Amino acid sequence: MSPVPVVGRPSARRNWARPAAPGGEPEASAGARLLLATFGLAAVGDLAALLADSDAAHAVFKPLLMPLLAAYVFTVKGPRLLAAALLFGWGGDTLLLFDADPAFLAGMGSFAAGHICYLVLFKRHGSKRGGTSRARGACLVAAYATALIGTVALLWPDLPADMRGPVAGYSLLLTAMAFAATRLGLIAAAGGALFLLSDTLIATGVAEWPQAPRPDFWIMLTYIAAQFLLVRGVLEARPARLTSESAAATPSGAPTPPRPDRAR
Repeated sequence: MSPVPVVGRPSARRNWARPAAPGGEPEASAGARLLLATFGLAAVGDLAALLADSDAAHAVFKPLLMPLLAAYVFTVKGPRLLAAALLFGWGGDTLLLFDADPAFLAGMGSFAAGHICYLVLFKRHGSKRGGTSRARGACLVAAYATALIGTVALLWPDLPADMRGPVAGYSLLLTAMAFAATRLGLIAAAGGALFLLSDTLIATGVAEWPQAPRPDFWIMLTYIAAQFLLVRGVLEARPARLTSESAAATPSGAPTPPRPDRAR
Protein backbone atom coordinates (compact mmCIF):
# COMPACT_ATOMS: atom_id res chain seq x y z
CA MET A 1 0.00 0.00 0.00
CA SER A 2 1.49 3.30 -0.98
CA PRO A 3 1.37 6.13 1.57
CA VAL A 4 1.82 8.71 -1.18
CA PRO A 5 -1.42 10.36 -2.34
CA VAL A 6 -2.05 10.22 -6.08
CA VAL A 7 -2.88 13.80 -6.91
CA GLY A 8 -2.79 13.49 -10.69
CA ARG A 9 -5.93 11.42 -11.29
CA PRO A 10 -9.33 13.14 -11.60
CA SER A 11 -10.84 11.03 -8.81
CA ALA A 12 -8.05 12.04 -6.44
CA ARG A 13 -8.54 15.69 -7.29
CA ARG A 14 -12.28 15.40 -6.80
CA ASN A 15 -12.05 13.64 -3.44
CA TRP A 16 -9.09 15.45 -1.94
CA ALA A 17 -8.41 18.82 -3.44
CA ARG A 18 -11.71 20.53 -2.82
CA PRO A 19 -12.84 21.53 0.67
CA ALA A 20 -15.36 19.26 2.38
CA ALA A 21 -17.78 22.14 2.88
CA PRO A 22 -19.27 23.89 -0.17
CA GLY A 23 -18.30 27.38 -1.15
CA GLY A 24 -14.53 26.86 -1.10
CA GLU A 25 -12.49 29.18 -3.31
CA PRO A 26 -10.43 27.82 -6.24
CA GLU A 27 -7.30 29.08 -4.50
CA ALA A 28 -8.06 26.80 -1.53
CA SER A 29 -8.30 23.76 -3.82
CA ALA A 30 -5.00 24.66 -5.47
CA GLY A 31 -3.46 25.07 -2.03
CA ALA A 32 -4.79 21.70 -0.94
CA ARG A 33 -3.32 20.01 -4.00
CA LEU A 34 0.03 21.67 -3.36
CA LEU A 35 0.05 20.58 0.28
CA LEU A 36 -0.79 16.98 -0.60
CA ALA A 37 1.89 16.93 -3.29
CA THR A 38 4.43 18.31 -0.80
CA PHE A 39 3.36 15.75 1.77
CA GLY A 40 3.84 13.01 -0.80
CA LEU A 41 7.32 14.27 -1.68
CA ALA A 42 8.26 14.47 2.00
CA ALA A 43 6.99 10.92 2.53
CA VAL A 44 9.05 9.62 -0.40
CA GLY A 45 12.06 11.57 0.81
CA ASP A 46 11.80 10.18 4.32
CA LEU A 47 11.40 6.59 3.16
CA ALA A 48 14.31 7.00 0.76
CA ALA A 49 16.43 8.44 3.57
CA LEU A 50 15.70 5.36 5.69
CA LEU A 51 16.62 3.02 2.86
CA ALA A 52 19.86 4.99 2.36
CA ASP A 53 20.64 4.98 6.11
CA SER A 54 20.76 8.78 6.08
CA ASP A 55 19.94 9.92 9.60
CA ALA A 56 20.40 13.56 8.61
CA ALA A 57 17.84 13.38 5.79
CA HIS A 58 15.43 11.43 8.01
CA ALA A 59 15.72 14.15 10.66
CA VAL A 60 14.78 16.73 7.99
CA PHE A 61 11.88 14.94 6.30
CA LYS A 62 10.19 13.20 9.23
CA PRO A 63 9.19 16.38 11.14
CA LEU A 64 7.66 17.82 7.95
CA LEU A 65 5.10 15.05 7.40
CA MET A 66 2.37 15.67 9.96
CA PRO A 67 2.46 19.50 9.80
CA LEU A 68 1.90 19.27 6.04
CA LEU A 69 -1.03 16.91 6.52
CA ALA A 70 -2.44 19.12 9.29
CA ALA A 71 -2.10 22.17 7.02
CA TYR A 72 -4.08 20.30 4.39
CA VAL A 73 -6.84 19.62 6.95
CA PHE A 74 -6.96 23.33 7.82
CA THR A 75 -7.05 24.27 4.13
CA VAL A 76 -10.11 22.11 3.42
CA LYS A 77 -11.76 23.26 6.67
CA GLY A 78 -11.58 19.82 8.22
CA PRO A 79 -12.28 19.13 11.91
CA ARG A 80 -9.85 20.92 14.17
CA LEU A 81 -9.54 17.81 16.32
CA LEU A 82 -8.19 16.00 13.26
CA ALA A 83 -5.50 18.63 12.82
CA ALA A 84 -4.76 18.40 16.56
CA ALA A 85 -4.33 14.62 16.32
CA LEU A 86 -1.83 15.09 13.50
CA LEU A 87 0.09 17.76 15.40
CA PHE A 88 0.31 15.50 18.45
CA GLY A 89 1.69 12.91 16.03
CA TRP A 90 4.24 15.49 14.91
CA GLY A 91 5.25 15.94 18.56
CA GLY A 92 5.74 12.20 18.89
CA ASP A 93 7.66 12.00 15.62
CA THR A 94 10.04 14.73 16.71
CA LEU A 95 10.62 13.32 20.19
CA LEU A 96 11.33 9.83 18.86
CA LEU A 97 14.22 11.24 16.85
CA PHE A 98 16.12 11.44 20.15
CA ASP A 99 17.60 8.18 21.38
CA ALA A 100 16.75 8.49 25.08
CA ASP A 101 14.14 6.88 27.31
CA PRO A 102 12.63 10.18 28.56
CA ALA A 103 12.14 11.33 24.95
CA PHE A 104 10.59 7.97 24.05
CA LEU A 105 8.11 8.20 26.94
CA ALA A 106 7.28 11.81 26.10
CA GLY A 107 6.75 10.83 22.47
CA MET A 108 4.47 8.02 23.54
CA GLY A 109 2.48 10.53 25.59
CA SER A 110 2.16 12.85 22.60
CA PHE A 111 0.88 10.02 20.41
CA ALA A 112 -1.53 9.01 23.19
CA ALA A 113 -2.99 12.53 23.15
CA GLY A 114 -3.45 12.18 19.39
CA HIS A 115 -5.29 8.89 19.87
CA ILE A 116 -7.66 10.60 22.30
CA CYS A 117 -8.40 13.22 19.63
CA TYR A 118 -9.12 10.44 17.15
CA LEU A 119 -11.41 8.66 19.60
CA VAL A 120 -13.49 11.82 20.08
CA LEU A 121 -13.61 12.35 16.30
CA PHE A 122 -14.75 8.80 15.63
CA LYS A 123 -17.49 9.14 18.19
CA ARG A 124 -18.70 12.39 16.61
CA HIS A 125 -18.43 11.47 12.95
CA GLY A 126 -18.80 7.71 12.96
CA SER A 127 -22.03 6.25 11.70
CA LYS A 128 -24.30 5.10 14.50
CA ARG A 129 -25.41 2.24 12.30
CA GLY A 130 -22.10 1.92 10.45
CA GLY A 131 -23.52 -0.86 8.30
CA THR A 132 -22.15 -3.21 10.94
CA SER A 133 -24.21 -6.11 12.17
CA ARG A 134 -24.12 -7.09 15.81
CA ALA A 135 -22.29 -10.30 14.92
CA ARG A 136 -19.66 -8.43 12.89
CA GLY A 137 -19.22 -5.92 15.69
CA ALA A 138 -18.69 -8.75 18.18
CA CYS A 139 -16.10 -10.31 15.87
CA LEU A 140 -14.23 -7.00 15.63
CA VAL A 141 -14.23 -6.60 19.41
CA ALA A 142 -12.91 -10.14 19.82
CA ALA A 143 -10.22 -9.63 17.16
CA TYR A 144 -8.88 -6.39 18.62
CA ALA A 145 -9.08 -7.67 22.20
CA THR A 146 -7.14 -10.78 21.18
CA ALA A 147 -4.54 -8.64 19.42
CA LEU A 148 -4.13 -6.44 22.50
CA ILE A 149 -3.90 -9.22 25.06
CA GLY A 150 -1.73 -11.43 22.89
CA THR A 151 0.73 -8.67 21.98
CA VAL A 152 1.14 -7.37 25.53
CA ALA A 153 1.47 -10.89 26.94
CA LEU A 154 4.15 -11.84 24.42
CA LEU A 155 6.11 -8.60 24.80
CA TRP A 156 5.82 -8.32 28.59
CA PRO A 157 8.73 -10.59 29.63
CA ASP A 158 11.13 -8.93 27.21
CA LEU A 159 10.26 -5.30 27.95
CA PRO A 160 12.41 -3.29 30.38
CA ALA A 161 10.69 -3.23 33.75
CA ASP A 162 10.16 0.54 33.69
CA MET A 163 8.55 0.34 30.22
CA ARG A 164 5.99 -2.38 30.90
CA GLY A 165 3.31 -0.18 32.43
CA PRO A 166 3.56 2.64 29.87
CA VAL A 167 3.62 0.21 26.93
CA ALA A 168 0.60 -1.71 28.25
CA GLY A 169 -1.40 1.48 28.86
CA TYR A 170 -0.48 2.94 25.50
CA SER A 171 -1.34 -0.33 23.77
CA LEU A 172 -4.80 -0.26 25.31
CA LEU A 173 -5.44 3.28 24.06
CA LEU A 174 -3.99 2.54 20.63
CA THR A 175 -6.14 -0.58 20.22
CA ALA A 176 -9.24 1.33 21.30
CA MET A 177 -8.48 3.96 18.63
CA ALA A 178 -7.94 1.33 15.94
CA PHE A 179 -11.20 -0.40 16.85
CA ALA A 180 -13.14 2.89 16.97
CA ALA A 181 -11.84 3.76 13.49
CA THR A 182 -14.00 0.96 12.09
CA ARG A 183 -17.04 3.19 12.76
CA LEU A 184 -16.03 5.39 9.83
CA GLY A 185 -15.70 2.66 7.22
CA LEU A 186 -12.99 0.65 5.52
CA ILE A 187 -10.58 3.50 4.80
CA ALA A 188 -10.37 4.70 8.39
CA ALA A 189 -10.40 1.10 9.64
CA ALA A 190 -7.35 0.36 7.47
CA GLY A 191 -5.65 3.45 8.88
CA GLY A 192 -6.31 2.36 12.46
CA ALA A 193 -5.05 -1.16 11.78
CA LEU A 194 -1.86 0.15 10.15
CA PHE A 195 -1.23 2.49 13.08
CA LEU A 196 -1.57 -0.51 15.40
CA LEU A 197 0.87 -2.48 13.25
CA SER A 198 3.38 0.36 13.09
CA ASP A 199 3.50 0.87 16.85
CA THR A 200 3.65 -2.88 17.45
CA LEU A 201 6.78 -2.95 15.30
CA ILE A 202 8.25 -0.23 17.52
CA ALA A 203 7.37 -2.23 20.64
CA THR A 204 9.12 -5.33 19.31
CA GLY A 205 12.24 -3.21 18.89
CA VAL A 206 11.98 -1.99 22.50
CA ALA A 207 11.65 -5.62 23.58
CA GLU A 208 14.76 -6.41 21.48
CA TRP A 209 13.02 -9.02 19.38
CA PRO A 210 14.63 -10.03 16.06
CA GLN A 211 13.78 -7.42 13.45
CA ALA A 212 13.14 -7.54 9.72
CA PRO A 213 15.72 -5.81 7.52
CA ARG A 214 15.27 -2.01 7.59
CA PRO A 215 12.80 -2.00 10.50
CA ASP A 216 12.60 1.81 10.58
CA PHE A 217 11.49 1.81 6.94
CA TRP A 218 8.56 -0.52 7.65
CA ILE A 219 7.61 1.42 10.77
CA MET A 220 7.48 4.70 8.86
CA LEU A 221 5.79 3.19 5.79
CA THR A 222 2.91 1.80 7.86
CA TYR A 223 2.73 4.96 10.01
CA ILE A 224 2.57 7.38 7.06
CA ALA A 225 -0.07 5.24 5.37
CA ALA A 226 -2.01 5.04 8.64
CA GLN A 227 -2.19 8.80 9.19
CA PHE A 228 -3.03 9.44 5.54
CA LEU A 229 -5.90 6.92 5.59
CA LEU A 230 -7.24 8.22 8.91
CA VAL A 231 -7.35 11.74 7.48
CA ARG A 232 -9.11 10.52 4.37
CA GLY A 233 -11.57 8.43 6.37
CA VAL A 234 -12.51 11.30 8.68
CA LEU A 235 -12.91 13.84 5.87
CA GLU A 236 -15.04 11.47 3.80
CA ALA A 237 -17.25 10.57 6.76
CA ARG A 238 -17.84 14.18 7.83
CA PRO A 239 -19.68 15.47 4.73
CA ALA A 240 -21.83 12.33 4.59
CA ARG A 241 -22.89 12.79 8.18
CA LEU A 242 -23.61 16.50 7.73
CA THR A 243 -25.61 15.84 4.57
CA SER A 244 -27.75 13.16 6.19
CA GLU A 245 -28.38 15.31 9.26
CA SER A 246 -29.31 18.30 7.09
CA ALA A 247 -31.71 16.22 5.00
CA ALA A 248 -33.35 14.78 8.09
CA ALA A 249 -33.81 18.20 9.65
CA THR A 250 -35.17 19.91 6.52
CA PRO A 251 -38.89 19.41 5.64
CA SER A 252 -39.70 18.37 2.08
CA GLY A 253 -39.69 21.39 -0.21
CA ALA A 254 -38.01 23.64 2.34
CA PRO A 255 -34.67 25.25 1.49
CA THR A 256 -31.64 23.42 2.85
CA PRO A 257 -29.80 25.44 5.50
CA PRO A 258 -26.13 26.10 4.81
CA ARG A 259 -23.61 23.74 6.33
CA PRO A 260 -21.21 25.05 8.94
CA ASP A 261 -17.87 26.09 7.54
CA ARG A 262 -15.92 24.03 10.04
CA ALA A 263 -16.76 21.11 12.27
CA ARG A 264 -15.44 21.33 15.78
